[in-house]
Amino acid sequence: MVSIVRWTVIPYKKLFLAYRLRRNLRRNLFKQLGVRRFMDNQPTGHHNHAGFLSPLKNLYERHYAALLFITIMMTVLAFAQIGYQYYTTGDFIHRGVSLKGGVIITVPDAVVDQDALESDLRVAFHNSDLQVRTIQATKGVSIEAADVSADELVAKVSSRLGGLEKDQYSVEVIGSSLGKSFFKELFFSIGLAYVLMGIVVLLFYRTIVPSAAVITCAFCDMICTVAVYNLTGRTMSSAGIAALLMLIGYSVDTDMLLTSRVLRRKEGTVMDRVYSAFSTGTTQTMAAIAAVTVALFVTHSDVIREVMTVLLIGLFIDFPMTWIQNAAMIRKYMEGRTHEHKN
Repeated sequence: MVSIVRWTVIPYKKLFLAYRLRRNLRRNLFKQLGVRRFMDNQPTGHHNHAGFLSPLKNLYERHYAALLFITIMMTVLAFAQIGYQYYTTGDFIHRGVSLKGGVIITVPDAVVDQDALESDLRVAFHNSDLQVRTIQATKGVSIEAADVSADELVAKVSSRLGGLEKDQYSVEVIGSSLGKSFFKELFFSIGLAYVLMGIVVLLFYRTIVPSAAVITCAFCDMICTVAVYNLTGRTMSSAGIAALLMLIGYSVDTDMLLTSRVLRRKEGTVMDRVYSAFSTGTTQTMAAIAAVTVALFVTHSDVIREVMTVLLIGLFIDFPMTWIQNAAMIRKYMEGRTHEHKN
């Protein structure tokens, strides 16, 4: 009876052990060839898509130092625009009344054609920096003008609106010295925020090159944003300065995402870590651009529209600054450190 049991069980046991051995061998083989197996199972369109992107990928991986020319030229052109702006106007931005000084007349309840009113006022005060804004909450209008007296502006607006009583409007006069002082304080706050940000980044990484890469990219992002905003011809108020402060924080966020992932992670190659950070950072940037774009077109507030315009410009500029300039500097640093370890 025992011999019969052995004769029936042992062959099945051998078959089971052979099956487990074969399964383990297949698992190890697929782990080593996992990427190739995945690519072989992809449809034909996937290969065409990879072939389409392969030249860009090859350029990004092999000629990253040459791509730095793009961001360097962007920064040089930005400095040139700001320099030309300062040479021709005496200011490196188009300062609004809140930063320059002037007169603000607010008519809370006035049904008027904004474009026609602004056109008439520009004809009357052609040497004045003037802007007309609508007040959506009260269906009124606000007129901001620099280099013009309050009495002259009130008289012109009153005649254009068919006569205004004193209780139908309000006048706010900002002196030029007060506007300049406020402007200096705002840019001092930007400089202080930038210095403190640099100190925090340096303490976080405790290494000069990665810290310098993050700080440089944030600075270039802000300079290019100011230059592009100048090209729009719009004036910048204190809200625009606040948007620049927000932009510094966002730029540092994406730069530190890339730098931390390349320096701190050990698995994969440097390019694997760059692509991993790129996936996360691009998703973050696209979501921010979508939110800012919606807010820009939905809002009726000129202040919010100014903030969103500055942020939208900065978000687009932050993309090459982070994934071309910062990535190239970090890759060069990692290659130098790898070469030192080999020696």
